[in-house]
Amino acid sequence: MPSAIIFDTEATGIIEPAIIEAAWVAVDSLKPFTLGETFHQRYQPGKPISLGALATHHIMDEELVDCPPASSFRLPDDLQYLIGHNIDFDWQAIGQPEVKRICTLALARKVWPEVDSHSQSALLYFLERKTARERLREAHSAVADVGICGTILDHVCHRLEITHMESLWAASKNARLPTHMTFGKHKGLPLAEVPKDYVRWLLDQTNVDPFLRQAFMALDGKKN
Repeated sequence: MPSAIIFDTEATGIIEPAIIEAAWVAVDSLKPFTLGETFHQRYQPGKPISLGALATHHIMDEELVDCPPASSFRLPDDLQYLIGHNIDFDWQAIGQPEVKRICTLALARKVWPEVDSHSQSALLYFLERKTARERLREAHSAVADVGICGTILDHVCHRLEITHMESLWAASKNARLPTHMTFGKHKGLPLAEVPKDYVRWLLDQTNVDPFLRQAFMALDGKKN
């Protein structure tokens, strides 16, 4: 069974998502970059698909009536690394299993900060413009998205000269530590310049992104 997979889901929506489609492709090697075994399955979510999600992936409730229940989805045995673009969403949708997550969105933001959008589609136009339009005709299906993510991952590994999965995971962890606020009234402000009273209030909240919390704690450590 694979130890690392590029993974993507389509779901019922953003709030308490249930998966309606899952796809993955095994990463056999980072150098040379080699993909292997694949998986694809649609699921009956047991709840309605939101209109916002429907407008994104175009998978309709009535198409899923005879599919296996979403609760039957399982990752491969002995999986160590789960790779994806904004992988936390997919990880949460499948019940937050004990695996090491590698986020290509965070890595892409770190490697190409000058790009005006880091969505998978935008990055494909940036990295492989000649073939992007044709490949993106099937975007927002889980099968197409794992392929696009694989292309982005290949470019990231080449750019960072990464050849081992543990090094990729370490690079992802580092890339996920924000340097600027990405939301709220201080959006765009370097973390070091965010007012202390706002930081104290933010860190008292229970739903703060753990990487943002870690970044603020690291800054506080440096100051002390």
